[in-house]
Amino acid sequence: MTPFQIATRSRTSVVAASLLAGTRLARAWKAFCRRRALLTICVCLLAAGQSAHAQSPTLGFMQLPQPGGGLVTVFYPSSDPEMPAIQGPFKLSWAANGRVSKGNEHLVVISHGSGGSPWVHADLARVLVHRGFTVALPQHAGDNYLDPSEPGPGSWIKRPIEVSQSIDVVAGSQSLAANLRLDSVGLFGGSAGGHTALSMAGGKWSKTRFRNHCEEHIRDDFSSCVGFFTLLNGDWMDEPKIWLAKAVIAARFSDDAIQGGFDPRVKSVVAMVPFAADFDPASLKQPATALGLVIAEKDINQVPRFHAGAILSACEPRCEVVMRLPEGGHGSMLSPMPPLEIGSVAQRLLRDPPNFDRGQLVPALNSRIADFFLRTLASAP
Repeated sequence: MTPFQIATRSRTSVVAASLLAGTRLARAWKAFCRRRALLTICVCLLAAGQSAHAQSPTLGFMQLPQPGGGLVTVFYPSSDPEMPAIQGPFKLSWAANGRVSKGNEHLVVISHGSGGSPWVHADLARVLVHRGFTVALPQHAGDNYLDPSEPGPGSWIKRPIEVSQSIDVVAGSQSLAANLRLDSVGLFGGSAGGHTALSMAGGKWSKTRFRNHCEEHIRDDFSSCVGFFTLLNGDWMDEPKIWLAKAVIAARFSDDAIQGGFDPRVKSVVAMVPFAADFDPASLKQPATALGLVIAEKDINQVPRFHAGAILSACEPRCEVVMRLPEGGHGSMLSPMPPLEIGSVAQRLLRDPPNFDRGQLVPALNSRIADFFLRTLASAP
């Protein structure tokens, strides 16, 4: 081999070695970059998660005096930490009288059902607060868990007034009102609270319409007429129960005065499993507010075809179904669900049907209700 060949081979080997080393270095550099990029992404995601967690409001809680007695319970966005809170059988948590944080500037009022409390709507309130809403729950006089002395039409007349009063109470709280525009308020109600919601959406009803419904349909809609007092059991006692119920209803509900409710601040309403058989359907053909309905197909307390279904037939397409629960019962409006005494009328009327997946469907329902209010209140004039 000549000196030139030796030198050439030597240079070739050096070049090859350099190229090989360069390739390895490039691969190593690319691997380093990939690892670094992955690490950067992970750090960014972790930081975003921590930031989102830090920005998510806690559930503030306060109670304010209500005109005529009772309390308006208010849940709101807060920056203070939550602490465990026990209310009867319910284990809850909130920041009691915590500092008020700015939310989305909208108030939603929740009208509880007959004999109801704020606590059975705590899960919905939490979802609404996490979406930026302030939530107020009036205590409906004579028809709440502390005083169930006057359920039915007597309470239904007063309930819209109590909703308006709760808005006034929030407006009178400087710390709450500073973060709210109270000319665009939402209203959610279930059962008797759904009746309140339909009234505030422009619905007109009367005691005689209630009487006439029960006279004609009491066998198929018995609990709507008599409440949680008793049930039809398919035995010889059914006929005396029906006769007595009709007699009491005829004696008590002969007033044909037209009832309703209106507050120009209420711009959006959701009525869930409402008592609605006493409404004139024509009065809701053009609702005075945005109107959403939640229908539980297996509701035996307010049978849908007499109540929510009848209203939907009248108001479509100017209203909408927020959610239809094919396996849902009347108690699907309650979350957390209160303990129900085994064998009681309440258990028969409120327990979940066998195929109702509360763990999935109730959170989905609460989210849809929040979506409805965000959309309709944002677009309200």
